[in-house]
Amino acid sequence: MKVAAIVPAYNEEQTVGTVISALKASPLIDEIIVVSDGSQDQTAEVAREAGAKVIELEKNLGKGGAMLAGTKHTGADVFLFVDADLVGLNKKHIADLLSPILEQRAEMTVGIFEHGRLATDLAQKITPFLSGQRAVTRSFFQQIPEIENSRYGVEVTLSRYARSHHCRVEMVHLPDLSQVMKEEKRGFVKGFVLRLKMYWEILRAVKL
Repeated sequence: MKVAAIVPAYNEEQTVGTVISALKASPLIDEIIVVSDGSQDQTAEVAREAGAKVIELEKNLGKGGAMLAGTKHTGADVFLFVDADLVGLNKKHIADLLSPILEQRAEMTVGIFEHGRLATDLAQKITPFLSGQRAVTRSFFQQIPEIENSRYGVEVTLSRYARSHHCRVEMVHLPDLSQVMKEEKRGFVKGFVLRLKMYWEILRAVKL
C-alpha cells in the first residue's frame, strides 16, 4: 500500500523542515505533502526546500480543510497525518503509527505522547482523542462528513465517526515526542488567544 504523509501547517517555518526530515528517513513513506494553510511566513518555502510537495492555500481553511486538501493531491492508500510543530519525531514513531494500518489490523491509529514534555503528555492523557498524529486508510477518511468545515475539531470528528461506526482503532504510544505550544510560537498573549480559538472549534465539533 502506498503511504502519503500529510502535514497541515499554518506559520510553522521554524519546525516544519525538521518534521519533513524525519518523514524522509522512514522507508514506509512514499510521498510527503505539506499543506500551507494560508501561512504568512516562509512555511511553504522551507517545506519545499526540505523536499516536500507543497500545496499552498490562499485562504486559511483550518486544520480539517488543510488535511482534506492534502488528500486530494495524492492517490495513496494510506494517509499519515502529523503536526508541523512536532519535536522529536523519528522513524520508529512513524512505523508504530503505520504498522496497524499496513497490517490491516485497524482503520485508524491515534498517537499519544509519552515521556516527552509534561504539558503535552498531560494534555493527551486527558484527551487522547484530540491527538493530531494519526494514520488512516483512504477509504475510512473519505467517509467522514464535514471534514472541510471541522477546523480544529477534525480530530473529534474522526474519533466520533470511528466510534459510532465501530471502526478498528489502535492507540499508539509515542515516547519522547512533543510539540511546540502556541504560547511559545506566538508569544503568550497571542498564543493564548489562539488556544482559546482552538478550544472553541473543538467544543463546536463536540456539540455537532
